[in-house]
Amino acid sequence: MTPETLPPAAMPARAPLSMQTQDLASAPARRTVATQSHPFLWRLGVFGPALIGTGLLVYLLYGWFAAAGMTWLEWALLGMIGATFVWVTLSVSTVGVAIAGLLARQRADERAPGDVAPLDIALLVPIYNEVPWDVFGNATAMLADLHRRKGAHRYSLFILSDTRDEVIAAKERLAFERLRAEAPDGMAVHYRRRAANTDKKVGNLMDWITGWGAAYEGMIVLDADSLMTGRAIDRLASELSADPDAGLIQTFPMLIGAETLFARVQQFSNIAYGWLLAEGLALWARNEGNYWGHNAIIRTRAFAESAGLPHLTSGGRDDLILSHDFVEAGLLRRAGWRVRFLPRVTGSFEETPGTLIDYVVRDRRWCRGNLQHLRLLGTAGLHPVSRFHLFHGAVAYLLSPAWFVLLVFWSLLGKDADTNVVRYFNQANPYFPDWPPAMSHIDSAVFLVIMYAMLLTPKLAGAGIIAFSPKAVTVYGGKRAFFTSFLVEVALSVAYAPILMIQQTKAVLNAVLTRTEAWAPQARGGTGYPLRMLISFHWLETLLGLLLLSGLAAGLVSLWLVPIVFSLVMAVPLSALSSVNLANRASHGLRMESPNTLREPAIVGRARQARMRIRSQLLGSEGIAAE
Repeated sequence: MTPETLPPAAMPARAPLSMQTQDLASAPARRTVATQSHPFLWRLGVFGPALIGTGLLVYLLYGWFAAAGMTWLEWALLGMIGATFVWVTLSVSTVGVAIAGLLARQRADERAPGDVAPLDIALLVPIYNEVPWDVFGNATAMLADLHRRKGAHRYSLFILSDTRDEVIAAKERLAFERLRAEAPDGMAVHYRRRAANTDKKVGNLMDWITGWGAAYEGMIVLDADSLMTGRAIDRLASELSADPDAGLIQTFPMLIGAETLFARVQQFSNIAYGWLLAEGLALWARNEGNYWGHNAIIRTRAFAESAGLPHLTSGGRDDLILSHDFVEAGLLRRAGWRVRFLPRVTGSFEETPGTLIDYVVRDRRWCRGNLQHLRLLGTAGLHPVSRFHLFHGAVAYLLSPAWFVLLVFWSLLGKDADTNVVRYFNQANPYFPDWPPAMSHIDSAVFLVIMYAMLLTPKLAGAGIIAFSPKAVTVYGGKRAFFTSFLVEVALSVAYAPILMIQQTKAVLNAVLTRTEAWAPQARGGTGYPLRMLISFHWLETLLGLLLLSGLAAGLVSLWLVPIVFSLVMAVPLSALSSVNLANRASHGLRMESPNTLREPAIVGRARQARMRIRSQLLGSEGIAAE
């Protein structure tokens, strides 16, 4: 596409802003900021119990294994247990900090600012081969909601296209022309399509900053599926205006548009428990928060001066930093800017993959980018918490192969580990000197019980808070509907976990052994897949499950692996189940509800109507054939 094909006013007059590529080997001079309270006690409350709890578990297991002498396999198993369990306990202690903060009436974010200086804010929507009516439908709803608020700030919308498909690009141009013509007074709408999508999203945003960034104090970065109320957008702009030291302010997006069973499970988890983890994170991270790449406001000049990303070069390789958001947050904090997280700003939304396969495909891209963070841990001048965020992003994927190795080791030990447990109790417990061998599987299952209990603690805590609040239960459809959805979410999360473990292990190996990852827009429609595709996608999980099942039948594998074996053997049916459309089955008794499905947020309904209208216009009156 050439500039001549665009409408005359597709973009405003240029306002260039220099963007400096950062030197990761040399720390920049930090800007001077006002005195800040240090969240030392909150951080101690998160990391202290996690380390102590992990140490106690490892000590207990060492006693079990050492009853008959430690083999190298048992030492390896013990090390893997410690390395994996500490991350589980961190989630639990984060929830504990959140609950302590609620009891102490400590808010993770302050009240909305009062009178603030008005700012010029750009709403940036980078897109790549997305469905045009979805993108422009959401944009239509956000502009209308902002106009109704009549806030102090001035907003301009930029659709920043990297689309390579000419048919989709033609629809984007038509949708832009209609939106620009129908936009509320005072709401400027712009569109730009790059001739080449150099450096993907990083390059797309850099192109805007260096071309037009000087005209805007702040930029709210949105994904193609992002949706925010006018109130949420205005709140972010006011927070940026009121805090001159804030470089980035991140919201906690809630999931919308969930119609399939898998999407509903994620949505319920996000709304029922996610807020508690977010609250805890905000309390202990404070000004060293993180950035998730969208639904956040950024101070434009701070970003241009502090967050320009270089390519990673080593061994003759030149790699683009893929998961750039974590890195950009770390660089902003390195320069002295606050990176804040406001989980209580309501009205921030995003969509989620509709099926297990769609989720895994998205995860493959994220995995490659997050593993790059290991190469960035040595960046000069990073705050220790920023380094932790980078490391945690990588560990989120490395845990899957770690769990897999743990599973293999325990399977290789088989009943020997169980026998050692019996010996330990016989020697250490004088009250039961003849602990029967038949109880060995029960004792080895103690570890499984502990692990699942810790994994479920954030869910149980969130569900408990809701259950003991009559008003909260009501928005979930009442006690029966809430507990039904809770039990379904827990059961399916447990069932899908081993499948995701194998898929993420494959993603880690692929990231380590190959250079590139196929990239396509995220699938959000939740369309089911044919049986041949399901078998082709999940053959490895099924094969591993059958091998473990044969081990169980032969008495070579511990019984505590039964739940994992079941999930792996049933990978194909469980994947097929994930695409069941619950939006069309409410009358059949299959339910999985959350507040956003029982009472749809007003802006979500308006965005859906705008999508339908724009779709009809693009596929009908404009004469563009449907795909």
